[in-house]
Order: sequence, then structure tokens, then C-alpha cells
Amino acid sequence: MKPNQIMQLTYQISDLSSVAQKLLDKANSKNLLFYGKMGVGKTTLIKELVRQLGVAETVSSPTFSLVNEYSGENGPIYHFDFYRLNDPSEALDFGVEEYFMQESWNLVEWPEKISGLLPDRGMRIEIKENTNGSRTLNVTPVE
Repeated sequence: MKPNQIMQLTYQISDLSSVAQKLLDKANSKNLLFYGKMGVGKTTLIKELVRQLGVAETVSSPTFSLVNEYSGENGPIYHFDFYRLNDPSEALDFGVEEYFMQESWNLVEWPEKISGLLPDRGMRIEIKENTNGSRTLNVTPVE
């Protein structure tokens, strides 16, 4: 593992439930930042995390709306997808900083698009697809 790394996991899609539970158990913050190529499984993992946080409704990627809000067992959960952002100012325009100041879960796809606006504390979750179809997560704290 890399220095400061909380954990590294290699998993199959059938392991998603236990992977999501481990992430929630290890979370040092409610700000989870998901890095990885298109199609690597960021949204799929986020759907499972949101389900485990008590959301029964259908979870989808907020690719065009930038943010989806869900009602969890302990308050709102925000799922961001900044893939289509052309400039970080677009995130400022809809008040991203206000979301990050709350004590809610913030699940962020493509955080590199707004790197200067990210919260000071969180978990960096890098997802990589392996040649056999499994995925590897590298999780490090952001402090």
C-alpha cells in the first residue's frame, strides 16, 4: 500500500455490497471523491453506497443535472457527477460550496474537474479495472 493509504481492495461485482460496507466503515469523512476512467464502475459503487445509507429509491448518475439528492436514513445524500463540466465556475454557479459545508454525505464523481473547490477533508477513492474484469480500489485520506 501507498503511504497514508487506508486500504486497497480488489473485488468482483459480486463483492460490491461488502466493498461498500468497508468503505463506509473506514470513512474518515462524509466526502467521498471517486477517481477513475469512464466505465470503471464509479456510479455502480456509489449506487451500492447510497443503498446502504438507507435510500430505497432508484439511484442514477447526475451526469446532466450535476447533482442528485437522496433522502437517507440520517439525512440527505448528494451525488455529484462533474464529467460534463467545462469550467469549475459552473459548479460555483449552482452552489457546490454550500453542499460541501453541510454535514451530509457528498459522493463526487470526476472531482478532478473542480479540484480547487473540493472540501479540505475526505476520502480519495481511486478505481482501476484489471485485465480479468475485477476492480482495484485504492483509498487514501484527504486532510
